[in-house]
Amino acid sequence: MLNFNYYMPTKIVCGRGCVVREGTQMQALGTHALIVTGKSSAKNGALDDVLTALGNNGQRATVFDRVTPNPTVACVREGVALLVSAGADFIVAVGGGSPMDAAKAIATLCVQERSDEEIFAGGYEAKALPMAHVPTTAGTGSEVTPYAILTNDFKETKTSITSPAMFPRIAFLDGRYMKDLPTMSAVNTAMDAFSHAMEGMLSRNATPMSDMLAKESLRILYPLLPGTKGETTDDERDALLYASMLAGMTIAQSGTTAVHGMGYCLTYFHNVDHGRANGLLLGETLRLCREKGVPALEEILSACGDTLEGVCATLDDLLGVREDLPAAELREYARRSAQNKNIKKSAYEPTEAELERIFMASCHTSR
Repeated sequence: MLNFNYYMPTKIVCGRGCVVREGTQMQALGTHALIVTGKSSAKNGALDDVLTALGNNGQRATVFDRVTPNPTVACVREGVALLVSAGADFIVAVGGGSPMDAAKAIATLCVQERSDEEIFAGGYEAKALPMAHVPTTAGTGSEVTPYAILTNDFKETKTSITSPAMFPRIAFLDGRYMKDLPTMSAVNTAMDAFSHAMEGMLSRNATPMSDMLAKESLRILYPLLPGTKGETTDDERDALLYASMLAGMTIAQSGTTAVHGMGYCLTYFHNVDHGRANGLLLGETLRLCREKGVPALEEILSACGDTLEGVCATLDDLLGVREDLPAAELREYARRSAQNKNIKKSAYEPTEAELERIFMASCHTSR
């Protein structure tokens, strides 16, 4: 008998119009919601639907819409202060990965006080305010994970905090909110989901359950990747969101690996979008896995229904012109990445020299 654990307590509510139609499911969460979001949710209809659902339930709401990409500790502190002053007792996150990450950190830090220096120290209790999440991009999968990724200025990177209580109680999935998503956001978030599914299978912590979820995510997601550069249909957006959720469920069990650990440097120092940073590094990482004979690679390619070079070509087409970064900086990022905990989760743990090779081959270097 195989030895592994599987825990995924989030209730998933899926379908067009589900937030209003199934909004009564938020009644048990509390009486006053802090809605954590960015500015775009007011334009795609998600915020209006959440406010309607809460109003139908007789629940009050306070909106915190100041979350920016790659949320900081200061952003989270501002959200906690508003929650306390408003008297909110549960949280609804509306948006992409940044609002959902910020929401989890707010829900946790409002009941587990930490200094700025201690926020990334780990050891959180399984205690947080209840949450419902409404994703409006198909990439992060944060609606079904127990992680919050925040900018860590002390270490000049992005760092996760985690607790079982960070799993949202409910996730509402409605692809309608992605209809007017900018093209680059659609491409980058899809690459993030693709990376989650692949990294989940390349993780030391992969299980038969997480691999099953990852393969299904890849089967659905990979054929849809090229279309994210243009107009997508309602059905395609629904499928992208579903595949992203499956990839999120994957990393909830396995965690992420070297690709994420390396990508954080590109995001922190050069403001490269998180999903794009993963996409830049993924192809060369897979080539290294082939050289080292990582068994999961063939299963990944089988789920995609393509060859390694075919997958790399698909990524190249999505990425377009790559970033031009100085070789000296890329060597420094390799040194930093070698110390990242994600590296040690990789089924094949790359050396610093191999990390440097990945960076150099993935980003055109300045001469």
